[in-house]
Amino acid sequence: MEIAKDSVVSINYRLHLGDGKIIEESEESDPLVYLHGYEEIVPGLEKALEGKKVGDSLKVQVSPAEGYGDYDPEGVEEVPREDFPADLELEEGGIVSATDDEGDEVDFLVKEVRPKTVVVDFNHPLAGKTLHFEVKVLEVRAATAEELEHGHAHSPGHEH
Repeated sequence: MEIAKDSVVSINYRLHLGDGKIIEESEESDPLVYLHGYEEIVPGLEKALEGKKVGDSLKVQVSPAEGYGDYDPEGVEEVPREDFPADLELEEGGIVSATDDEGDEVDFLVKEVRPKTVVVDFNHPLAGKTLHFEVKVLEVRAATAEELEHGHAHSPGHEH
């Protein structure tokens, strides 16, 4: 079976930024499983996997536009320290989670802690970077009706 929309795909992957230094990878015993065609992985990788079969290995270079987007300088903001909980320890380089106005969880990087303000960066850490994936397709199967209804793959024993 070829990878196409509405298929559940299991892959092992390695990710680096062109220097060969692995920054993320799946475990051999714990592959990445996703529902193809539902934006669960970066668009450039999803496009490259289209039509592949079990056993296929590929190297994929993904541009920022097809990955995590371009780095947006306007994603860096200076926020009053008082907007953060008083007991929250903020340190440069730390990742903080917050809830936005729509109720969605948002992670951001603390770039600098100043006496009265905090400089935060809402860009994804890989924004503006060209991604280099090494991928092996382990399994491809048709998604179940329930997986299609939920918009994601289910693993054995999955519960909502």
